[in-house]
Amino acid sequence: MATTADIKIGMCIEYNGKTYMIEDFQHVKPGKGPAFVRTKLRNLENGKIIDNTFTAGVNISPVRVERRPYQFLYEDELGCNFMHTETFEQISIPREMINNSDLMKEGQIVEVMFHTEKDSVLSAELPPLVEMEITYTEPGVKGDTASTNSLKPATVETGATIRVPLFINSGEKIRVDTRTREYYERIK
Repeated sequence: MATTADIKIGMCIEYNGKTYMIEDFQHVKPGKGPAFVRTKLRNLENGKIIDNTFTAGVNISPVRVERRPYQFLYEDELGCNFMHTETFEQISIPREMINNSDLMKEGQIVEVMFHTEKDSVLSAELPPLVEMEITYTEPGVKGDTASTNSLKPATVETGATIRVPLFINSGEKIRVDTRTREYYERIK
C-alpha cells in the first residue's frame, strides 16, 4: 500500500474499481486547512481524463503494469493486430484503446501496457515522435502571414489532419509529436 506522498507522473493506481494513470499532480498546502494532492487521472480503459483531489497521506492502491514492445501489422474488423517484437505472439487491440491511433502506420513499434496481475491490455502508446509524409495541404503563399506562427491544415499519409507551418508543402516528410498532435520539425 502506498500513500499520496509516493505519487509520481506515470504511476498507475486502482481508483473506484478502475485502473488510472497519473498524468499530472500538484501537492497543495493551503494556509488554512489540511494539505491535499490535486491530480489528473487518465482512465486506461477508455482514455478519459478526470480531475481528482486526494487528502494528503491517504492510502492509494498502486497497480503493477508492464510495457512491452509490439509492432503494428494490420487492422481488421476485430481491431488493430500487433506482434510482439521478441516472442512473435500476436494480439488484437480495439482502436479506442490506442492513443492517437490515426497517427499509426503499418510496421510501427508501439508500447503496449499490460496489467501484470490480470495479464490484460490496458492501453497502447505510440512513440513520442513519428515520421509522416504530407499527402495534401494548400500551398503557402509568400507574404500571406500576419504573424510568424501561422498554421494551416495538412493531411498526412495515415489520413490524420494536423496543423503545419505555411512553408510545408505536399510530399514533404515531417515529424509529428504524438502526445500533442502538433508539427515538430521538417525532415530533410
